[in-house]
Amino acid sequence: MRIILAFASLAWIVLVLIDGFETLVLPRRVNRPYRYARLFYISMWRLWHLLAVRLPVGKRRENFLSFFGPLSILLLLSTWVTGLILGFAFLHASLGTGLHTPDDHVGFGTYLYLSGQTFFTLGFGEVTPTGPLGRFLTVAEAGVGFGFMALIIGYLPVLYQAFSRREVTISMLDARAGSPPSAGQLLLRLARAGQMQTVKTFLAEWERWASELLESHLSFPVLTYYRSQHDNQSWLAALTVVLDTSALLIAAVKEADAYQTQLTFAMARHATVDLALVFKTPPQPPEPDRLPPSRWQALCEALRQAGLELREGPAVEKKMAELRATYEPFVNALARRLLFTVPAWLPDKAVVDNWQTSAWTKRVEGIGALPLSAADHEHLD
Repeated sequence: MRIILAFASLAWIVLVLIDGFETLVLPRRVNRPYRYARLFYISMWRLWHLLAVRLPVGKRRENFLSFFGPLSILLLLSTWVTGLILGFAFLHASLGTGLHTPDDHVGFGTYLYLSGQTFFTLGFGEVTPTGPLGRFLTVAEAGVGFGFMALIIGYLPVLYQAFSRREVTISMLDARAGSPPSAGQLLLRLARAGQMQTVKTFLAEWERWASELLESHLSFPVLTYYRSQHDNQSWLAALTVVLDTSALLIAAVKEADAYQTQLTFAMARHATVDLALVFKTPPQPPEPDRLPPSRWQALCEALRQAGLELREGPAVEKKMAELRATYEPFVNALARRLLFTVPAWLPDKAVVDNWQTSAWTKRVEGIGALPLSAADHEHLD
């Protein structure tokens, strides 16, 4: 029985180390369905999701959801450390490691204390092993504890660097596409400013952003739970705007660079579909339709008034429907899973960008405000 317990304890220690390695060190998605980190996040997110939906939609809910990503990392690290300490304690107990203690009493609590102080290299010395095997295990645990903590903590800056790179580009979308962003707002602002020639550069930058998003969020899925600093922004909203804009340019805008637009669309859709696969969220078409015929006509009319030349006819509407069907169900599924809001194609009312407001003033006037014009609203009504 002791031998079985010893092998079980050793297997437990190895599994914890492998799980920590695969979760934070291995830059590759692991598909094992019964991996501990996966089960941890499934159960924790279900609980967090259940509590979050009881809060009203708005700032309170977003603040509550923003805690999950960073807090889950700390909790997961704590469970790994606890698992290793328990594993070594059971290993000592199963082998009957001889100990020198102040009161000459040895029980499982004593082994647990020895394991804890060894893992954290406290070095109190009042409980020490007396045999060679016990000394070997103590040295081994001290090395494992020091290396494990250094390795895991060393990877935390990597997570925050990936998060920071993601958010810098999202913040730049504020003045370009509104708060919250939308594809219609983005193209309207470019057209009014006479800057449609910059779309190619913009799309190239967002192709790279989508590529980095795919790489970082597949390697570290916990980043998908990290919320943006503004409640009306998110990585999923930004990704949706990139897809919406690319689809609109491919299907309807005559002067768009077809090659770069298709590259950006392909990269952004790749990221969307792969992340949906990571979370095992089957595609769900949005209900109601994000772009019904009336809104489509209003959007086209607003873009024409801004100076864009658009293609017309049933072929354009068919192409738009085909493109939207390739990504909208996946975007909607991720939004429902992560409690994000999918952005509209065009806002229903004039928007006030985040840069136009502050805690002291409701809006900055006279510095090139970029809301929809009254003419746009006439077309949207």
